[in-house]
Amino acid sequence: MPPDDIEALVRKRPFVPFRILLSTGETYDVHHPELVMVGKRSALIGITSDPTPRYDRFATISLLHVVRLEPLDGETAAT
Repeated sequence: MPPDDIEALVRKRPFVPFRILLSTGETYDVHHPELVMVGKRSALIGITSDPTPRYDRFATISLLHVVRLEPLDGETAAT
């Protein structure tokens, strides 16, 4: 997936939480725009146990394995 596709969701205002689905079957939920850093070929996804933009750990994903981005239902927009 092109990095611009993910960056567009991260920059959208108001921010709408979304899910990243990978070809491996893994998923990552993004609840805050500050928890994603997109590079040319990969992205860092902050993983947190609370609603603040401070991550507990992070995952590095290859953009080649991103198969779909979808909004998280029932989430409110982060400001």
